[in-house]
Amino acid sequence: MTRTSPMIEAIGLQKRYGEIVAVRGVDLAVEPGEIVGFLGPNGAGKTTTIKMLIGLLKPGAGTARIGGFDIQRQPLQAKALLGYVPDQPYLPEKLTAREYLQLIAGLYRLDPRAARQRGEELLRLFGLDGRGDELLGGYSHGMRQKAALAGALLHDPRAFFLDEPTVGLDPRSARLIKDILREVAARGTAVFMSTHILEIAERMCDRVFIINQGAIVAAGTLDQLRAGGDASLEDIFLSLTSGTEEAAVAEALG
Repeated sequence: MTRTSPMIEAIGLQKRYGEIVAVRGVDLAVEPGEIVGFLGPNGAGKTTTIKMLIGLLKPGAGTARIGGFDIQRQPLQAKALLGYVPDQPYLPEKLTAREYLQLIAGLYRLDPRAARQRGEELLRLFGLDGRGDELLGGYSHGMRQKAALAGALLHDPRAFFLDEPTVGLDPRSARLIKDILREVAARGTAVFMSTHILEIAERMCDRVFIINQGAIVAAGTLDQLRAGGDASLEDIFLSLTSGTEEAAVAEALG
């Protein structure tokens, strides 16, 4: 059996802000069709790592690749393959949802007719088709999150990054997004998801990476992380990151 090349790959990624080392030599790889959870306490380096992987931040050292393309040296080829939804997505408030999808289609140089058809499919999927001609500025948080997901999926990305995708969503919307991520992965897309909700990671993810103080401290399937035991992901996470947030609070309080 031939092993596929990673769709998402980091080799020795590092990022420093003055004297503070935010990310310390992160290595990871995500295969096509995998859903991978990226877990860590607040300030552990999750968002910084994601931003280096997608080319929003230049690493101090190391390499990030999407589909084999170096995100810094071959940004057009790499970024054409990825989709990204941040935890607080910015959407142009003076555009309707349909106009927003047309804008995204133009940025990716998609065939206009195919993009309109795909856009309508996504609006129906997210339950926005009846409100697709309303301004995004009037959307609720959940609706904005769905519109952002529709925009990120319009060009059928092969690497899909999400930062806290279910935060602030009602249970029905959160369930819809989880179902969509499974469908996206089944079509061969690599899904890389940062989340604080360990239950989501435990139920959805094929593997997880746990980052603490800028370094990967564990990686693997849940069975591999259990190492023959029966601990929950919450137990494993807390044992690997114990004291990190308490120390940060103590430092902030002086």
